[in-house]
Amino acid sequence: MAVQSGVYRGVSAADRAAERRSRLLEATLSVWADPETRTTMTAVCAEAGLSERYFYESFAGLDEALTAVLDDVAREIESVRERAVAEAGDDPTARVHAAVTAFVQILVDDPRKGRVAIVEAGGMTQLRHRRTELLRHFAHLSAEVAGELLGERAGDPLQDEIAGLMFIGGMAELVTAWLDGALEATPTELVDAASRSFLGLYSPDG
Repeated sequence: MAVQSGVYRGVSAADRAAERRSRLLEATLSVWADPETRTTMTAVCAEAGLSERYFYESFAGLDEALTAVLDDVAREIESVRERAVAEAGDDPTARVHAAVTAFVQILVDDPRKGRVAIVEAGGMTQLRHRRTELLRHFAHLSAEVAGELLGERAGDPLQDEIAGLMFIGGMAELVTAWLDGALEATPTELVDAASRSFLGLYSPDG
């Protein structure tokens, strides 16, 4: 057996631990997003092909793994939004459209991320607080983005915060209906509707 602090087949112990953590996060995402599977540590370990020993190497418990997945999705949303806006040019409307497109594309590429972050997390008591924190964070971010993208077209800070809560809350319900199949809309239709909503909430002339 290789020593934990040593190198095995050219891979350090730290890198092996990081690779196992990545596998466990991917497995947690898959199990959590599957309505046919009960989200347990045993199910996550089976999906990852790792023992519980390695699970505890990375996480104190299941709730910590679920929170890590939730936070990873939130970071990805912020990252792709920033990149999309930076590449969209100077037109405020185009930049808003690019930001929303980037978010919707995440859901198209991997619907599991939207399902766990927006739908499933809200139904789990132990994660509801963290989900609420993230939604309010994105509402505040929306207000900041409005000022950054729309400049003088944006409203006063309080009204922008209110608009942010309305926008993010509405987006959460929109995505939930779409992921559940209750809303038949194309990704383009979602982007167009959400972009109009953002512009309408933050600028009188939309």
